[in-house]
Amino acid sequence: MAVFWEWLWPSLTAAGFALIGFFGHALFVRVRDAAANRAAGDILRDAQRDAEVLRKEAQLAVRDELMRNREKAESELQQRQLVLSAAADRLSKQDERQERENHRLEERAQALDLRSEQLEKDRAALQAERDKVAQLAAEERGRLETLSGLSADQARQALLERLDGELADEATALIRKKKEDALATAEAQARRIVTDAIQRVAADQVSDVTTVPVHLPDETMKGRIIGREGRNIRALEMATGVTVIIDDSPGVVVLSSFDPIRREIAKVTLERLVADGRINPALIEEMADKVTAELDDLILRAGEEAVADLHLARVPLELLKLLGRLKFRTSYSQNVLRHSVEAARLAGLMAPEIGLDPDLAKRTALFHDVGKAVDHEVAGRHADIGADLLAQAGESETVVNAVRGHHGETAVGGAYAALAAAADAITAARPGARTETTDFFLQRMENLEAVAKEEPGVVRSLAMQAGRELRVFVEPTAIDDAAAIQLARRLSKRIEEKLDYPGQIKVTVIRETRCVEYAR
Repeated sequence: MAVFWEWLWPSLTAAGFALIGFFGHALFVRVRDAAANRAAGDILRDAQRDAEVLRKEAQLAVRDELMRNREKAESELQQRQLVLSAAADRLSKQDERQERENHRLEERAQALDLRSEQLEKDRAALQAERDKVAQLAAEERGRLETLSGLSADQARQALLERLDGELADEATALIRKKKEDALATAEAQARRIVTDAIQRVAADQVSDVTTVPVHLPDETMKGRIIGREGRNIRALEMATGVTVIIDDSPGVVVLSSFDPIRREIAKVTLERLVADGRINPALIEEMADKVTAELDDLILRAGEEAVADLHLARVPLELLKLLGRLKFRTSYSQNVLRHSVEAARLAGLMAPEIGLDPDLAKRTALFHDVGKAVDHEVAGRHADIGADLLAQAGESETVVNAVRGHHGETAVGGAYAALAAAADAITAARPGARTETTDFFLQRMENLEAVAKEEPGVVRSLAMQAGRELRVFVEPTAIDDAAAIQLARRLSKRIEEKLDYPGQIKVTVIRETRCVEYAR
């Protein structure tokens, strides 16, 4: 029994705790579910409240947007109404102007109709008068033909034959008088202007030659330039393309080449090698390449100095480079850049005397030979090449046309082309400014004399004053004074068309009669 109670009491205790745990767990679950239901209700109420707030905010935003759109639409409508109202006013005014114009045109048409009727009446009256005059002229012509015994055509032919000789003499005399009058005034004025300009410029002219000296610090430097078995001098000649002349002249080495750019490269290269003191084939080639690369800077600097010296306005970079290349270009042994700068100065001095812009005249004269910078690369006359380059660089049409026509080979150019040609001729005609080879000089003299000998009636022709004057002797019985004047003019035109020459050529036609008798 005791055992039974010992076993029953723990079982009941365990069962009691089990019942307590079960009911406690059920109570906990119910309390947790109730809390969860309350939390869910709170969340649902919050969500409903937030949704209501969002709905009201959305309604307010939509209402505001609608109000803004309505205001915008009303504003645009008002603006369109204003525009339409203004357009309607303009159309109304245009209709009024059109009505007034139509009314004026109708009145003018009526006036023209009246004028036309009057003109028809006047034309009919004039035609009647013409018919009457023609009838009277025919009757008078008939009476004259009867009295003279010649028809009208015969009388006209006889009159023209008689007047032909008289008019030829009068025309020749008139030409001579007009030419003398023009020369009396124009030549003195031109001489004054040109002389004034030359005196004010007074630039020295030194013809470029094909050699350039390089001064050495001592005689031992010549041996170093020659090098062992002449290898240094051969390397210098191969790198620069010039001939190096080493003679007995003390302290001087001469560089010879017809290409001025090569001479300049060789001169600068040799001067730097002498200053450095180290001379060997490798250093010679390196220095020559370096100087060649620096040549563009030298060319650009030469162009900038020319423009700055003349105080010209801005010049494009490509034109500055072309001007700089002219420093290494010669014409008849005359440096083209110095020639262009001097021509620009002369043109600037002469321009105010004849009412032209001096700056524009200087610009034209400076660029007149710019085509010679690339004439060995581009086919054509240097005047056309230069004009095309100036047009591409954006120069004014006046400068382009003046450069194109400064040799008189085209009709364009005008006064500035003539001024550039005059300045060009002055600088080229200075004593010592240009030189020619003997063969070329003799050929030019022969061609000048040959042009005159082709004319009929020419007995002999002589080129004088180094080709600047042509004296033509004619047969006095074949050519009279009037024909001599025409021959001189014709020869000057043919020389301009056929020959190339610097400056100008004076043509003198000499007609003389020699009477010889012998006293016995």
